[in-house]
Amino acid sequence: MTRLTTAFDIPSMRKAMIGFDHMFDEMERRYVNSVSNGYPPYNIVKVNDDKYTISLAVAGFGMEDLEITKDRNLLVVEGKSKVTEEESVNYVYKGIGSRNFRREFTLADYVEVESANLELGILTVSLKRVVPEELQPKRIKVNGV
Repeated sequence: MTRLTTAFDIPSMRKAMIGFDHMFDEMERRYVNSVSNGYPPYNIVKVNDDKYTISLAVAGFGMEDLEITKDRNLLVVEGKSKVTEEESVNYVYKGIGSRNFRREFTLADYVEVESANLELGILTVSLKRVVPEELQPKRIKVNGV
C-alpha cells in the first residue's frame, strides 16, 4: 500500500481567500506545523452528552512539569521534563519517557475545562460543554383555541 502525501502552500492560498482566516489558521496548525509524534498516549472518554475526560499517560512528570492552557477552541497540554542528560545515572534500560511533549486538542464550541488531576502518572482533564441559555433549544407551548 502506498501513501500519497500532498503539500499545501497555505500562505499563497491565504492571499486569494479573504475572510477565511480562521480556517487557514486551523489548516496551518494541523498540517504544516504538526508536531504530533504519538507521545504521550491518551484516551478521550465521553462521560455523557455534555461531559468528557481526556487522560494522558505522563509517567515521570510532576505537577510542576505540566502546563495546560485553553485558548478559544484549542486545549494544549505541555510537559517540560527537568531531567538532564548530565545526570550520573547508569541506566541498564530506560523505558520511561522523560522528553518534552506538546499535545493539542481542538474543542467544540462552548466546551470548558472543569478540572485537571494528576494521579499515578495519569493526567486527567475533565471537560464540560456549557451552552449559553440564549442558544439552548426552547420548548414552545402550543395553545388551543
